Amino acid sequence: MVELSSEFNSDKIPVDIESENEIENNSSKLESNSNVEEISKLLDLEKQKSSEYQEKLKLVLADFQNLSRKTQSDIENGVNTKINEFALDFLHIYDDFVRAKESLSDNKINSEGLDSILKNMDSLLKKYHIEPIEALGEIFNPNFHEAISIIHDPDLDDDTITKEIRKGYISHERVIRPTLVEISKKG
Repeated sequence: MVELSSEFNSDKIPVDIESENEIENNSSKLESNSNVEEISKLLDLEKQKSSEYQEKLKLVLADFQNLSRKTQSDIENGVNTKINEFALDFLHIYDDFVRAKESLSDNKINSEGLDSILKNMDSLLKKYHIEPIEALGEIFNPNFHEAISIIHDPDLDDDTITKEIRKGYISHERVIRPTLVEISKKG
């Protein structure tokens, strides 16, 4: 057998020689430090991307809400326009019924049947938010009235409506048919 020198026989490890475990620990510490730095950089990058995506998502959501509101408004306007077109046609028939009732009343003929039909027509107009424009005795307003006749009356203020020739109507806060009126002038 070969004897080892006393230098190698000792249970003590020389100070200047590192054990394999220490070398592995030190290199793993170095690697873990560089890994932590890399992971930290990657995390910062992902946070930045996430923030950018969040901003884009907010913009897309705002665009969607604006588009949704605009679409809803366009649909409502389209429906209201069609209702108003129908209402204008209907109002011509309504006017004929009113004139027929007045004619029957002037001739002292019973007009109860026409009264009930006119009440039904009034209900239909109200159901679709079509309201008559009150004009008699009011001051002329070109937004609601159309003057087709002028009378001279020194007792009335200028532009006072003295006669309603044809009833006007408003639908959803828009004039669908102005009231045809006669107005006064002092001179």
